[in-house]
Amino acid sequence: MPRLRMPLTLLMGALALSSSLAMAASADPAQPNILLIVADDLGYSDLGSYGGEISTPTLDGLAREGMQFTSMYAAPTCSITRSMLMSGTDNHLAGLGTMAEALQPFQRDKPGYEGYLNRRSYSIAQLLKEGGYNTLMVGKWHLGLEPDQGPDQRGFEQSFTLLEGGAAHFKPSSVEPTILEQVHYRENGKAVELPDDFYSTDFYTDKLISYLQNSKKDGKPFFAYAAYTAPHWPLQAPAEYLDKYKGRFDQGYDSVRLARIERMKSHGLMASDARPANPLPVNPKLPGWQQLSPEQQRVEARKMEIYAAMVDNLDHNIGRLLDYLRKSGQYDNTLIVFMSDNGAAGENHARFYPPGASTDNSYANLGRKGSQIDYGLRWAEVSAAPFHLFKGTTAEGGISVPAIIQMPKAQRRQGLERGVARVDDLAPTFLDLAGIPVPSEAPSNTSKHPITGQSMLPMLAGNGSPHRNDSLAGELFGNAYYREGNLKLLGMRPQAGFGDNAQPLQWQLFDVAQDRGETTDLATSQPETVQRLKAAWLKYAGQVGVVFAPH
Repeated sequence: MPRLRMPLTLLMGALALSSSLAMAASADPAQPNILLIVADDLGYSDLGSYGGEISTPTLDGLAREGMQFTSMYAAPTCSITRSMLMSGTDNHLAGLGTMAEALQPFQRDKPGYEGYLNRRSYSIAQLLKEGGYNTLMVGKWHLGLEPDQGPDQRGFEQSFTLLEGGAAHFKPSSVEPTILEQVHYRENGKAVELPDDFYSTDFYTDKLISYLQNSKKDGKPFFAYAAYTAPHWPLQAPAEYLDKYKGRFDQGYDSVRLARIERMKSHGLMASDARPANPLPVNPKLPGWQQLSPEQQRVEARKMEIYAAMVDNLDHNIGRLLDYLRKSGQYDNTLIVFMSDNGAAGENHARFYPPGASTDNSYANLGRKGSQIDYGLRWAEVSAAPFHLFKGTTAEGGISVPAIIQMPKAQRRQGLERGVARVDDLAPTFLDLAGIPVPSEAPSNTSKHPITGQSMLPMLAGNGSPHRNDSLAGELFGNAYYREGNLKLLGMRPQAGFGDNAQPLQWQLFDVAQDRGETTDLATSQPETVQRLKAAWLKYAGQVGVVFAPH
């Protein structure tokens, strides 16, 4: 029987087609790397790109090359934000209905108030690890102190972390350490001794770069989480930064704040006729700059100089991370996210963490090892500009944060992004970008709380906010907010602070498109709107299990 012969050109075409189909079937476009950088207590206007006078060339460059957000929301405090970031869902479901340090008797043993990232919550690190990522973390965890609650138990393959919410930035004293220095550092779940030359921001950067170098060997993409503790209290900076801002803040609070607001307007972050928040009234317990003596002004200016030094050093270290990615050839295929974990911190930390025998708050030692100061409410107002109030509240100054996102090069877009997003949207965004399905909400997974944040990828492509009608809701310390479109319902206790109380909420209504400073309460003129948004907030509170104080 004669053998059939295929023409040579047809044979070559068939082979080429077969080869291309095989390549298409086996080709898996490289999953992008993900670098998440979180600053601690950084205010909205502290970066140069957000109107600040502090030198932040790395982050300003990232803002130019990527997207700079004007309406990114966090939660009012650090551990609350971190629970939402890790889980992709509301803090009341994730286990941090309130901070572990502020848990009240009426909240104890209630679902969602465990004080750590509970097991009913997903962990974005675990999901990315299962999806083929190397998972790395350095810095502040603040989501559980017990051995089975650390980052090594929630999906991070390599981690060097501070378990608590705050600590000295230098190595703790070995002689009569203060409460602030009695903290726990862990590497992959094991206790570690800090080096003598430890400074938090420098050390965390060194450690993360070493993790990145080791993880590159297997060719897998990485998820790296740099949870810096700067510029969180206590104000401490490396010696070479301490005098860089000398004299820069001698003109006082109002002058610095107003200059920032004018730069925001020139950058397009605020409309030229926008109304910034009104400063808190001057009183004996909260004096203005002119009510201070020359010596008091000298000390106050020094505090802000040290704070600026910490932010400057943070920017330098973020630059080191980005330089490593460029040199290693990974920069163009990396999603980079930078944000603060909450608004500027105005609390008096000495109330909760009194100085000890090793504390030295003399003027000459301010900012050095052994000093233990914060910068206070007036400088917090400067950092929070143009917003109302600060960390711990649901006012704009407590939950609106600076945020910059740079997509991998092939998908990169530049400019100001004015759409509304929130920290719990990051987890589904990472999964979406990595091509990993969001976990099913089928009955087989009812033991887990679903990821309720929304992927920001459409927004990052220029298609608007991921939230229908820009609707967001939240609660902490008995304070509340509900945002719908341009309207924000703000519920505040008369004595807002870090302890939940049974005082009734005082509801205010603001048009945040025209009044981000929350200066003009519309509640009296729009009572029906107040009632409608209040009902929507109460529905949210029931869905997530907000525990109310007994009356």
